[in-house]
Amino acid sequence: MTTLYHYWLSQGSRFIRLLLAEKGIGFDLALTKPWAPGESFLSLNPSGWPPVLAPGGGVPALADARAIAEYIDERHPQPVMLGQNAVARAEVRRLVGWFDYKFAVEVSDTLLFERHYRGMIRAGAPDPTAIRTARTNIRFHLDYIGHLSERRRWLAGDEMSLADLMAAAHLSVVDYLGEAPWDEFQEARQWYSRMKSRPSFRPLLADRVAGLAPPAHYDDLDF
Repeated sequence: MTTLYHYWLSQGSRFIRLLLAEKGIGFDLALTKPWAPGESFLSLNPSGWPPVLAPGGGVPALADARAIAEYIDERHPQPVMLGQNAVARAEVRRLVGWFDYKFAVEVSDTLLFERHYRGMIRAGAPDPTAIRTARTNIRFHLDYIGHLSERRRWLAGDEMSLADLMAAAHLSVVDYLGEAPWDEFQEARQWYSRMKSRPSFRPLLADRVAGLAPPAHYDDLDF
C-alpha cells in the first residue's frame, strides 16, 4: 500500500492527498510534524518537510510535492492532470508554481507559521505586521483566481488540473485558519465551492488540529 507522510496543515501534503484521491489511488497516512521530524523521516527526506510518498513495490520514497505529483501523473495518467499538450502543460506548471511559491511566500506560509507553527516551536508571540501583510496579499491572489475562473472553466483551462488542486490545497489551509475573506471575492468563492464539493476534498474538511479549531464554515459546502 502506498503511504503518504503528511501533516494536517501542510499545503503540499493536502495537494498530494487531493491528487491521489482524484486518481483513485488508495493510500495510508503517516503523520509527521514539520517542526520536529524524527530520524526515520529525515532518512526519507533530509529537508524534514512533508509530503513524502512511499509508493512501495521497490520504488524509493519520493519528496517534494511537485515532483511527487508529476510522478503520480506519469504512472497513473487518467484522469489527465497535467494538460493534454505542451502549451496546456506549461500553463498548468506555471500556476502550480504560482500557488506553491508566490502564494505560499506571500500568504499561506506566513499565516501558517504565525498562527500555528510559531506556537509549536515556542518562538514567541505572532508578528502582527507579517499577519497584516499576508491579509493584504491574499486579496490580490483571490482577485487573480476570480479573473482566471471567469475566463476559463478551471484555473488552467477547460479541464481540472494540478493547478486547481495546488490552489485549493493552499487556500484550504488559509480557510482553516479563518483568513480567507470570501465575501469580498465571489468568483473565487464559487470556484473554491466547486473544489470543496468534490469527493476528494471531504477528508480534508474532516481534518482537525488539536487546539486550533477551524471556523464554522470550513466544512460547509454551501458556505
